[in-house]
Amino acid sequence: MRSPQYSAAADPRAVRRRTGRLGILAAAVTLAAAVTGCGTGTPAGRTAATPAASAAADTVEPLAGSPEPRLPVTVPSADGKDVTVTSTDRIVPLTGSLSEIVFTLGLGEQVVARDITATFEQAGNLPVVTRAHDVSAESVLSLRPTVVLADTTTGPAEAISQIRDAGIPLLVIEPAKELADVGRRIDAVAAALGVPSAGDELRARTESRIAAVQKDVPARREGGGPRVAFLYLRGSASVYLLGGQESGASSLLEAAGAVDAGKASGLTKDFTAITSEALAEAAPDAILVMTKGLDSVGGVEGLVKIPGVAETPAGMDRRIVSIDDGVLLNYGPRTDRVLAGLVEQLYPEGGESR
Repeated sequence: MRSPQYSAAADPRAVRRRTGRLGILAAAVTLAAAVTGCGTGTPAGRTAATPAASAAADTVEPLAGSPEPRLPVTVPSADGKDVTVTSTDRIVPLTGSLSEIVFTLGLGEQVVARDITATFEQAGNLPVVTRAHDVSAESVLSLRPTVVLADTTTGPAEAISQIRDAGIPLLVIEPAKELADVGRRIDAVAAALGVPSAGDELRARTESRIAAVQKDVPARREGGGPRVAFLYLRGSASVYLLGGQESGASSLLEAAGAVDAGKASGLTKDFTAITSEALAEAAPDAILVMTKGLDSVGGVEGLVKIPGVAETPAGMDRRIVSIDDGVLLNYGPRTDRVLAGLVEQLYPEGGESR
């Protein structure tokens, strides 16, 4: 059983932070933010994330050396402002995905606080100043930051204004929604911190590693790859959602040679409530879930008790793919690991490469 632990990375508001879109069941989602569950064992080879994938998700791999920021720099913010950064001595990233980029660029020593979604090992001892959208301006300012990084879903707006009114450079960056956004986010953070060369290196490394994983994706069978439904689960709060076209998972699934079953069944929104009819229409061969979400419903045997799941091909075969909450939809420097874990679980017996 996992130790109970609140994680906004497992909160739909944090999913929205990574995907940019999640606007359903607001009241239930708010309740879910305060809840996590305890897991049970699952059948080997078909269910939870592999040990290697899980371990890899716990750390980031910084570039070799420590880049020397060349400051000042003035960069455009996604909210229409120009932001001038004169020092990176005390950096506060307000999302876990931004923290991941800063640490991987080699500037982790200058980070003085974290969002609760920054779950990787190197950030573990930093004070938490944000929980999902609940940014505490007072907590941020008490740490005397020289630059703050946010994305367009960071809030509340009053907290962002309060930080800026205190004279702190605060850059807003568009969130990532797909694989194509990985390089853009790295470039934006590196430019703001005065280390564009490190950004070029990290972008090239990340994109190269993603491409290498894709080379090992088995060739699609005739008629397409496996149909995979992305389910967002918070059992203790009775939140059960089926991902559609805007869930943020489509790009990752397609890179793994799979078909997003929700998208293919005509779901154009980000998420919709799970129904037997919707699952029957999606007809997934496999189900993708976040690890804590799977735990919260009692593991695989609890998952198949959700109405409609047991009747799908995935439910009948107990074919469940589980990826750590903190990295699944980050679309950042560790995306190759996420993709590799997804491929490994979707194709446990391998197959002909592309």
